[in-house]
Order: sequence, then C-alpha cells, then structure tokens
Amino acid sequence: MSHPAKPIPRSEVLTENTWALEDLYATEADFLADLETLKGQIPELERYKDHLGTDAKTLLSYLRFCDDVSLRTDNLANYACRLADQDTKNAHSQELRGKLFSLLVELDSASSFDTPEILSIPDEALERFFQDEPDLELYRTHLNQIRRRKAHILSKEEEKILALAGEVSQSPDDIFSMLNDADLTFPDAVDAKGEKHPITHGTFIPTMQSTDRVLRKSAFESLYHTYDHIKNTSAAVLSAQVKQLQFLAKARHYDSSLEAALDVTNVPVSVYRNLIDAVRQNLPKMHKYVSLRKKLLGVDELHFYDIYAPMAGETETYIPYETAKQNTYDALAVLGDDYRRILKEGFDNRWVDVYENIGKRSGAYSAGAKVHPYVLLNYAGMLDDEFTVAHEMGHALHSYLSNKYQPQVYSDYVIFVAEVASTCNEALLMEYLLPRTTDRIQRGQLINYFLEQFKGTIFRQTMFAEFEETIGKLHAEGQALTAETLCSVYRKLNEDYFGPDMVVDDEIALEWARIPHFFMNYYVYQYATGYAAAIALSRRILKEGEPAVRDYLRFLSGGCSKDPVSLLKDAGVDMMKPDAINDALALFGELVEEMDALMSEKD
Repeated sequence: MSHPAKPIPRSEVLTENTWALEDLYATEADFLADLETLKGQIPELERYKDHLGTDAKTLLSYLRFCDDVSLRTDNLANYACRLADQDTKNAHSQELRGKLFSLLVELDSASSFDTPEILSIPDEALERFFQDEPDLELYRTHLNQIRRRKAHILSKEEEKILALAGEVSQSPDDIFSMLNDADLTFPDAVDAKGEKHPITHGTFIPTMQSTDRVLRKSAFESLYHTYDHIKNTSAAVLSAQVKQLQFLAKARHYDSSLEAALDVTNVPVSVYRNLIDAVRQNLPKMHKYVSLRKKLLGVDELHFYDIYAPMAGETETYIPYETAKQNTYDALAVLGDDYRRILKEGFDNRWVDVYENIGKRSGAYSAGAKVHPYVLLNYAGMLDDEFTVAHEMGHALHSYLSNKYQPQVYSDYVIFVAEVASTCNEALLMEYLLPRTTDRIQRGQLINYFLEQFKGTIFRQTMFAEFEETIGKLHAEGQALTAETLCSVYRKLNEDYFGPDMVVDDEIALEWARIPHFFMNYYVYQYATGYAAAIALSRRILKEGEPAVRDYLRFLSGGCSKDPVSLLKDAGVDMMKPDAINDALALFGELVEEMDALMSEKD
C-alpha cells in the first residue's frame, strides 16, 4: 500500500498497521484492574519502612517486591503511554495516562525511604547479609550502584519531598508535548506551481527534502513563523525545564545539572566534554561538507531551508514499508539467524505502529515493554523512513535481548548505550545497500543519506548538547532564559558549526523551540557518542565476523548489569577516549571527498 497523502483519523487506520496493545492488556478494564492492584501495593511498602537494615531476609524480600512492582508499572506505563501517543487529541487516553502518572508519583513518595535506609546499612553488615542470604547476591551490583551515590542521597524526609515534586518536575515536558503535538498547526506550504502542501511534524522533513526550492522555503517559513508566534511561551517552558533540573541538582549537592544527569547512569562528565571538544576540532570537515552542498545544489547562497535537499537529486521512488522491512531483514544477516528470528517476530506480530494519523505523536521511538517492544513510526516511504525502520528495530531488539537475558533489576539499559544498537543497524543497512547500487545517482543518494546521518547525529546532536550545557550555565549564573537569549545562543552555535558558507537565517535561531529532546535531561549527547560507537562496532562486525558478533550480542543482552562505559568497552569501544569520535568523523571526511568525486563524474 502507499502512504496516504494526508494523515487520517486514528479510527480509520487498519489494524494490521497498528501496534498490539492487547498484548499488554486485553481490555481497558484489565488495565484499570491492574492499576488498582498497583495502588493496593503502595500500603504494602509501609511494612518495610525502617526495617531494610534489620536482616538479610527483609532486604531480599523488599527487593523482590520492588521487582514485582517494577514489572507491573512497566506494563501499565507502556499501555497508557502508547495509547496516549497514538492519538494525543484523545482526551480519554490522556486522562488514563494522567491517572497512572499521579499514582506513580504516589508510589515514588511511598518508596522514598528505601535509598536512605540502604545507604545507612554499614558495609560490614551488608557483607554479612550476602553471606546469610545467598540469593541476595543477585542484587549486589544494584545495591552498589545505589551506595555509589551516597553523597547525593538525602534524608528520608527530604527524599519524600523530592518524590512528591515528581509530577511538578514532569510539567515542562507535558506542556511542551501538548503545545507541540496537539495544539500547534502550521499553514500549508506553497510550491513553485502555486500548489499547496500540508505541513505537519511528519511532513516537514520530507517536504524539506524536495528539489523544489520555493516549496522548501515556504515550508521553512510556515514552520518557524508559527514558532515565532509562541516564542515567549516556548522560552518560558524551556526555562522551567532548566530551573527544575537546577533545583534537583542543587538539592542533591551536585555542582551542576549536567553532573547530576550523567551521574545517574555513571558516565563521567569528561565524556560529555570530550565529545564537544573532539567535534569542535573536526568542524573543518563539517564546513567542507557545507561548501560541497552549496556547490552541488548550485546556489549562490546556501540557506537552512537547503540543508535537507538531496545533493544527488531527488529520490522519486516510494519505498513501501514491506520493502523497508525486507531490506532491514536481509542487511542484518551478519548478526545471525537468532537475531533475525526475533526481528521477523516483531514485524509479523504488530510490534510496530506504522503510519502517521491525526493527533499521533511525531517522530519515532521504541519502548521496551516486557511483553515485547513497541515501535512508533510515522512511515512516509522516504529513504529516511527505511533507515528509521532499521534504527527503531535496533532499539527493539536491544530491549528484547536485555529483557530476556537479564533479571528484572538489570533489564533496563541506560540511555548512554541506548543509541548504539539502533545506529549499528543503520550502518549495517548502509553497508548492505551500497555494494548493491551501481547507478551513480543512486549511489550518490545513499552516500548523501550517510553524510546526513553524520551531520544530523554527530555534529547536530553535539551542537544540541553544547546548547543544553550553555543555557544550563547561563541559568546557574543568574541570567534569565528569555526568547532573545535562547535565540542568540542558538544562532551563534549554528554559525560556528555550519561555517562561513551557510547563511544563518533568522528563523533557524528559533529551532530550539521545537526540539523535544531538550526536555529529556541532557539526553542528546548520547546520540553522538552512540553513533560513533556504532560505526566502530559495525565495522568490527563486518571485518571480524563471528567473534565481533558474539561480543556485540553479549552487549545487547547486558542491560545495566555493568556501567555503560564498561559494557561498550567489552564490546570493543572505549568511550573514555576520543578515538571512536575522531575515527567516525574521519570516515565522514572520506565520504565528503567521495561524494565530490562521484558527482563530478560524467554519465
């Protein structure tokens, strides 16, 4: 089938193209019943309060109880959030999600005693507990992870207050989501022939990839002029996010919100700073790419509405979803039959919500539910959409394998490694498609896509990371994060990263207002580190074969059984050094040269 020209109501989407929420709960009544069960578990926590340090049996019982609660909340959250995301305009779905999150705040408050109590257990007593209850050994790494952050854990009463503030802390993200996904609409863009094109979150990037420059500029202005109308509100919402992060960091005695965010996953701040430094040192390669883009597009001035236009001509072929699935399946043969069996299971059993519909959350993601992962797409048949299939299924299989091979307490991998599996899949798909493409223009289109991934994932996400760090520092220094300030910071970063051959349009200074990841607490840097690691891993897999695959699958099955830097090191990549980033950007530089030579050839 072909993707509809305009988004349709959720009620009209074919079941085969939707995710199977019934695998979580057969009916809404079952969801509500389990919600009541969770509510009933909250008072049970009281019997453990003030007793975790009493003996090994009590501590073990509590940790097992927490595993049970964690599994239940995972199912509930996946059902409620997936239901809400498939149609953000559905008030009933939003109400169900709200009920759950209110209960989760209550649960966090009721369990806030556990960390202070676990920290108060003397080292000698805890070692005796492990001897008294051998089954407690399963939780040693988990307990060590908690005790590692002892200097940043507060008293029971203070922890309870912070837990009660959880729903308030979530508010900036909730407000942004409603504003961005449910309330905002954009004027139609107009092409060179005067024909109108609908602009939504799902159609914006495909429209910006058109060879019609009039259409691109119109779409660019349609989107950003709309954000200009709400820039002060957007600044207030983002400022609230920065403030709540700073509040929580100070409350927990961190020097900065950046340090607080990275410490949660046991990643040194030096990894973040090394990334920015390494990318900054490689900016001449980015500037050369911009110069090449200007040359190949044949424009006197390169604007930001030209940044997505294909340098090798427009890809006119619609790629059906079935084709994207098959290419992904074939490309990942290097990872073995077991990996592909799980991949096929996901494709065949409605793990994926495929097409855009009215009110559906924008973008794409994978959520690692215990029953099986759930993947949200807004598939539109572009080359980018084909790679997004591979990307999100990489996330999905990472979650599947970690859930399968790790106990509940270690099954959820941390965000530092979250983008590795997804990007490794994309790199393997690229390596599969390139040798099978002999046409010069088609090969140029693939290289163009590869270059865009480097640009968008390493350079762009590092720029985002630098923006986050900068506005966090400005707030800490007492400067108000007004729309004017945010635009000024963002404009300067674009000037630095894109170089002298790029016209920095006034509109691009507003891009910060539409980026949902700025509400995810210093998340974006991990796209860049993850991409660099994935390039290294994919090349090792293709070069070394089975030994590299074995190490890689062990990494995918590792969950959070080790700290993330160690997990990656075991797979063959040391992110404490800039080597992976420099090597990835060296490949980017080589691709720029190849693209220049390829497109200079005569047919």
